[in-house]
Amino acid sequence: MRKPAAAKPAKKARNGKKAKPAEPAMDVAVGRRIRDLRRVRQFSLETVAARTDLSIGFLSQIERGLSSPSLRVLATLADVLGVGIAALFGASPSADGASDQVVTRGLQRPELKLWRTGVSKQLLSPASADNKLNLFLVHLEPGGSTGDELYTHDGEEAGLVLEGEMMLTVDSETWSLKTGDSFRFASRRPHRFSNPAEDAKAVVLWVNCVTGTG
Repeated sequence: MRKPAAAKPAKKARNGKKAKPAEPAMDVAVGRRIRDLRRVRQFSLETVAARTDLSIGFLSQIERGLSSPSLRVLATLADVLGVGIAALFGASPSADGASDQVVTRGLQRPELKLWRTGVSKQLLSPASADNKLNLFLVHLEPGGSTGDELYTHDGEEAGLVLEGEMMLTVDSETWSLKTGDSFRFASRRPHRFSNPAEDAKAVVLWVNCVTGTG
């Protein structure tokens, strides 16, 4: 009887440890990628802070993996760094050959989990900081959202709701999109999106195209 009693807490401890380390690890990877891109462009933290209206302290926390940025913040940083959001995934193309520039295998998709907001993005197109066109599979947990604040960034985007429901706001208009509905808009138009469901996930096939030079 002692063994079963001891086994139960051990299971719970393992389950708790499995979910939590992955979250900071994701923040650390994204933070390092942002820091690397900033240094390549020879931007100081002060320069990025001035161009994004984010504090130097907050930017430093993001780069060190001590803070989990929202999608709005990531989009703003990507704009200043002259890349698409896909470049912040912390993944680089693998070296299996030229086919990796064309094909992304299902088990090799880089994923960006914004775990505080219930949004995750899987990169379906080959990872590269130079890509202008990127394809994502966006998962919105019940209640998941980009936040109450509208945001803008470079480019255009379009998508198709594959599963569930998504609320999309562009400028001052809001739409309820359900399975099979699609959309397109210029990313410079203020926008936000969310999953209004309390018990169902939403899945959206999403395309982002960077049009500026950064």
